[in-house]
Amino acid sequence: MKLNLIALLFVFAFATMSGQAPVSKTNYTNSKLPPEETVTNKSIKPLKKESLDDTSILIYDYDGSLFSWDLEVESIVWTVKASDAPAEMCANKITIHDGVVYIPFINGEIYAVDNGTGNIFWKSRLGNITDQIVLKDQTPIIANGKLFITAQNQNQNSNLYALNIKDGSLAWNYKLDTPTNDIEPLFFDNKIFTQSGNNVYCFEANTGKLLSQKSFDETMNGKPTTDGESVFVAGDKNWLYALKPNSLDVLWQFKIDENQNNVKERIVCHDNKIYFAAQGAEVSSIYAVDSKTGTQLWKTDFKDDNVEYIVKEVENLWGYTKKKKLFELDLTNGEIAFEEKLTTLPVSNIEFPNDDNLLYYYCDAGLIQFDLKEKDENVYYMRTSLKDDVYSAYLKIIR
Repeated sequence: MKLNLIALLFVFAFATMSGQAPVSKTNYTNSKLPPEETVTNKSIKPLKKESLDDTSILIYDYDGSLFSWDLEVESIVWTVKASDAPAEMCANKITIHDGVVYIPFINGEIYAVDNGTGNIFWKSRLGNITDQIVLKDQTPIIANGKLFITAQNQNQNSNLYALNIKDGSLAWNYKLDTPTNDIEPLFFDNKIFTQSGNNVYCFEANTGKLLSQKSFDETMNGKPTTDGESVFVAGDKNWLYALKPNSLDVLWQFKIDENQNNVKERIVCHDNKIYFAAQGAEVSSIYAVDSKTGTQLWKTDFKDDNVEYIVKEVENLWGYTKKKKLFELDLTNGEIAFEEKLTTLPVSNIEFPNDDNLLYYYCDAGLIQFDLKEKDENVYYMRTSLKDDVYSAYLKIIR
């Protein structure tokens, strides 16, 4: 009888332990957050869809101010700035959705702004940190009525946040394991994929429920991307991984050449192919890999130089290098279709207007309009002062 009672107690204890759900780090209210992680929001006017001011380009200047520049009359339409940025730097990107511009600032502030007038719909702030960088290298991801973004500030704020786009209030947040969160998340199949330190995470986008998490033996510092079936992310060594979106199991992994890494945001997925640039001390290379098999299709080398930026435009790949080389690659074989040595060094993305002969980029002097036919750099907007330590700028043609 005594033995049966002990056995019964053991079974009951085991059943109780097994039935407990794992402790969730997903949070839905500010009441459980410390001040450095709390979301504060101020609604100024009701959010609504706005028509597009398609004669303007948005310039996120490297001093941290964002302004709308009218391309026809060549003048500033409106400007917004952070309230108390700890440094003069942009370091982030913007997103336009339904005519509303979503702007993250390095101090953790996020504004929702009318693209035509610059009028502010709402302001939010991620934490109360005023003397350090909270948001860096982030692009607001807008989906399912929410804005997704990750904070990175030592051990004070390392959260993945989901904000309600109607007013900037907290929908949910998740405390990531490290503050190494300087890559934008990926929204795919109603899920959010992001990386932090050695980990890759998959969340249910609407609820913030952690669906899966996978650890690697290297820092996963590549931007996640997808071909519509798998998720691809690069580590800081020399591997590119293809992951199952639900379990994050590895489908295949591609070894980048020795002494090359630092893919980060230099990755594009199109038509079941992955194009990415890896940097190296002596050679930087752009790879084309089959997204289903991980087979290399071609590789183009840039000797004694580093590829700083790539983007797919129409049917080719464009980019520039650290030594001011502007280039266009044929997507089918990686051959160089166009190249030109610039006199100015781009510090932003490249934007292409409807005119096939033009492109825009930002440099330390201001906005450059490059004529592809004449191979001529025209200063379209000139800054009144120059900085020596430019981190980045960002451009977005309104359309």
